[in-house]
Amino acid sequence: MSSKQAKFFESVQRNFDKAAAHTDIHPGLLAQIKTCNAIYQMNFPVKIGDSYQVIEAYRVQHSHHRLPTKGGIRFSHLVDQEEVMALAALMTYKCAIVDVPFGGAKGGVKISPRAYTADELQRITRRYTVELIRKNFIGPSVDVPAPDYGTGEREMAWILDTYQTFKGGEIDAAGCVTGKPVNQGGIRGRTEATGRGVFYGLREIFNDEKLLKKIGTSKGIEGKTMVIQGMGNVGSYTGTISQAEGGVKIIGLSEMEGTVYNASGIDMEKALAFRKEHGTILGFPGSTTLKERGDWVGIECDILVPAALESVITEENAHLVRAKVIGEAANGPITSGAAEILIKKGVVIVPDMYINAGGVTVSYFEWLKNLSHMRFGRMDKRFNHNTYQNIVSTVENLTGKTIGQKEKDFLTRGAEEVDLVRSGLEETMVNSFHQIMEVYHGNQKIDNLRDAAFVTALNKVANDYMTLGVFP
Repeated sequence: MSSKQAKFFESVQRNFDKAAAHTDIHPGLLAQIKTCNAIYQMNFPVKIGDSYQVIEAYRVQHSHHRLPTKGGIRFSHLVDQEEVMALAALMTYKCAIVDVPFGGAKGGVKISPRAYTADELQRITRRYTVELIRKNFIGPSVDVPAPDYGTGEREMAWILDTYQTFKGGEIDAAGCVTGKPVNQGGIRGRTEATGRGVFYGLREIFNDEKLLKKIGTSKGIEGKTMVIQGMGNVGSYTGTISQAEGGVKIIGLSEMEGTVYNASGIDMEKALAFRKEHGTILGFPGSTTLKERGDWVGIECDILVPAALESVITEENAHLVRAKVIGEAANGPITSGAAEILIKKGVVIVPDMYINAGGVTVSYFEWLKNLSHMRFGRMDKRFNHNTYQNIVSTVENLTGKTIGQKEKDFLTRGAEEVDLVRSGLEETMVNSFHQIMEVYHGNQKIDNLRDAAFVTALNKVANDYMTLGVFP
């Protein structure tokens, strides 16, 4: 286990213990919630080129208080058991916070995707899936994987196809995995979901007047400055949506190759197109390249968004942070020791278990779609369109005035699947935020949002256990 992974796992456990002290939950029940219920480590051979390679992989089911369990699969050469256990635990708390009826789980395959061809990755993914099937660690009512770092729609489609090959007669087989391509039972709006959820969460932060008074900033997210570390799926959608829908000014971007800065603002869409064309963000027109890649952490801004991997803000660099708010778009980007330093500095940390829960929320919608065997909006889109048209026609007749066709089309359109997904995600993020803030503002002993989020999650999980009769 690397020191980074050890710190991550220890951080999750330390954060749990810190928050648990603010609850009245029985110590025995806390011990049950904290423990991973099932850990499956596997080693399997896959033909790579002209030889065979033994692949190390994991699937961890953290909590069975609700089934199925749910969590992504990451492909990374840094994967180890402790990292997957930490991520699985975070999934339990994350699902509880956003009221998604899953237990937490996570998977990991210890490979660097860049080192393999698409055909080799397919063989690894399918063999991993077979191992999960053999041990009953996958299924729409058992354990439902999803994409994570190093995986995406393609890998989820391979998992689905493999599962259906072995479970051909299972009517709900499509629900065995989420994050699939839309034409394979996926759902519109899933790709952007985590980034969009980050935006909704940050928007709510800047609408909470009590919190804003503590950090000394004005209400509203429009015009606030943002720095993003990581331009993958989560970082890119966080940036584009925050800029387009929230009026946020992005002044810094960081990736593996380095960090660029422009106090006047960076157009996120153009920056993504530049990197796609040139393979680097360095040299983006109008920007300045900072001396060190890690200098993103010290840029003065309203919002800092670490959106890549865990443990990037540590005790060694936390003192450099000059942001008012940090949105943990990645899982565990701030170590527990670093968090203590930042909280003392007055920095508001919006915890990962809340702010990046958009992905699992929309995965839940996809799972529901798969179980219902119907696209959202199919039953009521046309009915709503006709109803709104009749209302507009009635208004026109009563007033003797005609509404323009463009305005009429806007007023009478029925909701598409993606509209319903975004609406459901926004509702979830707003409601969950208010639940966390009720704990935060209602307990003077809690001085940070991570503890408030943890307490919210622990109380919900404990209540589920007690309802099941496991603990009286």
